[in-house]
Amino acid sequence: MDRLVAMQTFVQVAELGSFSGAAQVLKVPNATVSIRVAQLEQHLQVKLLARTTRRVSLTDDGAAYLERVQRLLHELEEVESGLSGATQTPRGRLRVDVPAAAGRHVVAPALPDFLARYPGIVIEIGSSDRPVDLLAEGVDCVIRGGQTHDDSLVARSLGAFEVITCAAPSYLARHGAPATPQDLQHHLCVNFFSAKTGRIFPFEFERNGKKVDITGPHQVAANDADTYVEAGVAGLGILQSPRTRRVQELLDSHRLVPVLTDWSAGRLPLYVMYPRNRHLSARVRVFVDWVLELYAGKFAQISSRDGS
Repeated sequence: MDRLVAMQTFVQVAELGSFSGAAQVLKVPNATVSIRVAQLEQHLQVKLLARTTRRVSLTDDGAAYLERVQRLLHELEEVESGLSGATQTPRGRLRVDVPAAAGRHVVAPALPDFLARYPGIVIEIGSSDRPVDLLAEGVDCVIRGGQTHDDSLVARSLGAFEVITCAAPSYLARHGAPATPQDLQHHLCVNFFSAKTGRIFPFEFERNGKKVDITGPHQVAANDADTYVEAGVAGLGILQSPRTRRVQELLDSHRLVPVLTDWSAGRLPLYVMYPRNRHLSARVRVFVDWVLELYAGKFAQISSRDGS
């Protein structure tokens, strides 16, 4: 048994949930796939896959084995890429995780350019706002907003968004506009909470060196940026959001109106991050460089629009 080939075959079956699907991808007969997996199970003396006439699913041992094998094969691919001079022609699978709004409005629309430059790369994008354990989850790099506190990651700055406090005209018509940050305690807010801890993030204000953090009451809270903004547009409360392209469009169309404009809500830094103590593959390097270029253009457009 070629153990490496057997592991690659098992991963294909597990990811596709099908022996025949794996056979098509690997361009081998169905029987060959079955034999390879059976030999691997015999070697390990555990059952990796539960087979029925309709589906294939992972056993508990199979799920644990899959996670480690995927990581091992990914590391092996990176080593081989580094030795084969892949800096000029990077290829292989690249796993990234980006906030849902960034994936939908910035990264995905620009991907044709990236893939035209690097046709040998297959990119898998996860979209979330939650913290990601890059090594444990086999993710190559992430884009995240906010301050970074993980020394195990390299954080490259993509820029920073102005944060704005605003509300829908329908909300202001019903409840009026707050005059001070403290007034938010008597208003409804749309609050943003951590997907990891459930903690509500307070609204932050600063003026003349004075800083104020306020957590107002809410009927709706969200942990996804797009959902959060749309809840505000629906008139469900006052929100505090980075001035992204989407938010600026809503301000320009007067579907959102700034409030507390004599107070600064600061800026939200944005980073692309990858593991510090790990060989940086050509795939990750070119993606990071491309994202830096992409966001440099986006923030240049914002500066030009603001006249700065």
